[in-house]
Amino acid sequence: MSRAAGLARALPGAELARLLPLSGGDLSEISRADLADGRSVVLKTGPLARAEARMLSALAGAGARVPRVLGTDDGLLVLEWLEPAPASAPAWEDCGAMLRRLHDRHGAAYGWEEDFAFGPVAIANAPLPDWPSFWAERRLAPALPHLPARLARRVEALCTRLPERLPARPAASLLHGDLWSGNLHFTAPGAALIDPACYHGDAEADLAMLALFGRIPAAFLEGYGPLAPGWETRRPLYQLWPALVHVQLFGAGYLGLAGTLLERCQA
Repeated sequence: MSRAAGLARALPGAELARLLPLSGGDLSEISRADLADGRSVVLKTGPLARAEARMLSALAGAGARVPRVLGTDDGLLVLEWLEPAPASAPAWEDCGAMLRRLHDRHGAAYGWEEDFAFGPVAIANAPLPDWPSFWAERRLAPALPHLPARLARRVEALCTRLPERLPARPAASLLHGDLWSGNLHFTAPGAALIDPACYHGDAEADLAMLALFGRIPAAFLEGYGPLAPGWETRRPLYQLWPALVHVQLFGAGYLGLAGTLLERCQA
């Protein structure tokens, strides 16, 4: 299916004038489409387009700034184009406040109503009644078959200790689920959240992912507000999952990161 044909079905009356590739398409093809009527939209291809549209709707309903979903077709998501702007300190503070609003929206259980995926890496979201079980069974354990034997044994052993290391029943916050800096899109009104992988869980999981590849700006934390005591010891437990996903997606170059995080988990 051509993107022009998919666009015509997802956004009736739209006529494609120009297509420009956008960065960030490691797991899906993302383009800016300039239309004949002068509008610009974002086209994102992938098998879970409609699931992502539902996640964006959930985020918007919780008060987050997200691109509006303009239409979907099989394998194609059409989104509002948001003009980028610099990431200023006030914008970071606004982003922190927005994420706090998101995390204050709670679900009835840990998980999500449907599974998701990062490219070929499946994300199981079937609810479980307690949080350590969810993190072990739905997040860490699925990576075990894809890891070197020694590392897999260490992760498996960690899973058995999670009830001692994580809160049993924290608030089931609405999470973005893939909150690294590349999924924060700064605009003139403030930061917008893009490319979600939503589920309900401990809010610290989002914050840990945001800190995995860089320091969280102080302005963001001012907007977000205080963190729960003990967050420092829990952060590597939450960072381990995206590190294991990176091993599966991008190869052995991320085994060192996973090993370092395991050491911190055991400290």
